[in-house]
Amino acid sequence: MLKIQVLYDTDFNLWVESQLRALQEGRYEDLDMPNLLEEIEDLGRRDRQALRSHLNVLFTHLLKWQFQSNQRSNSWKASIRNARLRILDILEDSPSLKNYLPTVLENGYLAGRKMATDETGLPIATFPESSPYSLAQALDEDFLPES
Repeated sequence: MLKIQVLYDTDFNLWVESQLRALQEGRYEDLDMPNLLEEIEDLGRRDRQALRSHLNVLFTHLLKWQFQSNQRSNSWKASIRNARLRILDILEDSPSLKNYLPTVLENGYLAGRKMATDETGLPIATFPESSPYSLAQALDEDFLPES
């Protein structure tokens, strides 16, 4: 067992393969249970973190699109589309996270607002204090805010 725990720290991929084989073969005594439990817990956390990150990017570019209309670019449009697609991909793989999105919407907007300020150089007061976009609008592939 000590060898498996050392493997976790020295060759993560090999550790994953050994844990998978042990599970497939029913060798439960060979499982590195503490690290296996930690990794399973981290899987859910990673999806939630990815959702938050994609929301931040989405709101950043929606705000830039709306408030810097004279500098709109295809790259902003592509970033908006990419963030939406990544969010939808995560939700397709883990539909239960649809319930999580509304709880992080406002924080995603606030982070996007700060990023938009940093990227545009515009004062933070330029952007609304709370999200002017509903979740449905933010995720709607055809929605782009007007100036």
